[in-house]
Amino acid sequence: MPHLPIKIALAQMNCVVGDLTGNALKIVEQARIAHQQGAKLLITPELSITGYPPEDLLFRDAFIKDVDKALQKLCKDLAEFSDLYVIVGHPSKGHTKNTKDLLFNQASVLKNGTNIASYHKHMLPNNEVFDEVRYFNPGTEACVFDIEGLKVGILICEDVWHSGPAQKAKQAGAQILAIPNASPFHMDKLSLRSEVTRQQVLATGLPALYVNLVGGQDELVFDGASFALNRDGQTVYTATQFKEELGLIEIRNGEPQKVPLVRPYSEVRQVYEALVLGVKDYLGKNGFPGAIIGLSGGVDSALVLAIAVDALGADKVRTVMMPSKYTAEISWIDAKEMADKLGVQYDEVPIANMVDSYEFALSKEFAGLPLDATEENIQARIRGTLLMALSNKSGRIVLTTGNKSEMAVGYCTLYGDMAGGFAVIKDVSKTLVYQLCRYRNTVSQVIPERIITRAPSAELRPDQKDQDSLPSYDILDGIVEHYMENDIPIESLPALGYNKEDVEFVTRLIKINEYKRRQSPIGVRITRRAFGRDWRYPITSKYRG
Repeated sequence: MPHLPIKIALAQMNCVVGDLTGNALKIVEQARIAHQQGAKLLITPELSITGYPPEDLLFRDAFIKDVDKALQKLCKDLAEFSDLYVIVGHPSKGHTKNTKDLLFNQASVLKNGTNIASYHKHMLPNNEVFDEVRYFNPGTEACVFDIEGLKVGILICEDVWHSGPAQKAKQAGAQILAIPNASPFHMDKLSLRSEVTRQQVLATGLPALYVNLVGGQDELVFDGASFALNRDGQTVYTATQFKEELGLIEIRNGEPQKVPLVRPYSEVRQVYEALVLGVKDYLGKNGFPGAIIGLSGGVDSALVLAIAVDALGADKVRTVMMPSKYTAEISWIDAKEMADKLGVQYDEVPIANMVDSYEFALSKEFAGLPLDATEENIQARIRGTLLMALSNKSGRIVLTTGNKSEMAVGYCTLYGDMAGGFAVIKDVSKTLVYQLCRYRNTVSQVIPERIITRAPSAELRPDQKDQDSLPSYDILDGIVEHYMENDIPIESLPALGYNKEDVEFVTRLIKINEYKRRQSPIGVRITRRAFGRDWRYPITSKYRG
């Protein structure tokens, strides 16, 4: 073991997919700060040069060639910090003993203008939101390099979830593990990561430095929360969630020394912060000048408005109230009050006359037919058309306000309330919506209490309540969680306390509304299984088991 203390810097970075120049500049800046603070090693996240996940960009030869150029330039730019080792992540073409030109998920160790060592990720995740088997080939060899007598072994993300790579690193002489990651957020993920890593530390006796990506990338949010464990599996360093941060850890005799730990957020706050970061980065990284929200006076649009203002600032958020003859006066009052509290632009565009025009135009076609959801959907589609028109004129993106409970059972209107560019709370159950609203009001009271306490309603017909058409939300959300997120068989759900009729009703709606969800905008993923990348069920299917 080395006797001289060594400082190692953990760069929790927000990288942008495809921004090779911008990501490299950010790595250089982190290296500059780390070097000034006396660090000998800087660890950046998985695929830090390309951002994660680059998806089918990896199939383009031009992209891989540009990555190679960016790596070469980065290597030269880091040469000014001649005594600093820097671990960077990137895809790389390579070969094994029998095969050439395979693509690997690689971590390279750069030092004094030279790439002195490289590691190919061994374990390629192919579940949940991951499909690395589509792009990469697995590595087989350990990578251990020496910093003033300290032997550092590299693992990449999924590698730490399996025993083999850590054991190989130990056998190759590693005394400490450096683990670059791009591990996306979902509820419970924070404790899961640390526990999995702890098991590898205890199995090998090697301390671990876990560096995670931070930031939003389409529907994924990376929460950072980097950490370090000593060889006894004790947490000695934690980084803030959902923020860029450069942590500095001192290693003495091969052991990371403890620093004051950052207290983890409550689970509800973690979800709220994930939603804020997801909105901020989706609009920011894609260049949208702001957001438009259809405000209804209901709890869902209230939550989306609070998130949008926290993510973007009030000056970049516009709200539009589009009352019909069914809109309750209290909805009008509450929507205006919340917009005023947050200081956002508030406009009203009444739709009653437009609805009358539609109904008149269709009166011959509908003659003799009873009123049903058709008339309700006309109202929703008029609102969607108005919001999209305002979006076209301003360049601002429409944030939709549908929640996961509604998306699950199709309690939403195609080309109506589903129309928009980003579905902020599409993975948030209705029961969690209420928890998030109450959490946000503990920060500052911006959501009127009546919005939270009154019975939810689409207000598309007289005296309408959501529970006229659906089971209570605690029952609905429980069934969705067990069946959709946890794959509990339908026949097992009554034993968990759910009425058989409710189970059959909800699961049937989940199946028959897949065609709607496929046409919905993407939104922030906050559960271990969201509709979208996680959920790949066929639209055309006769299976009803």
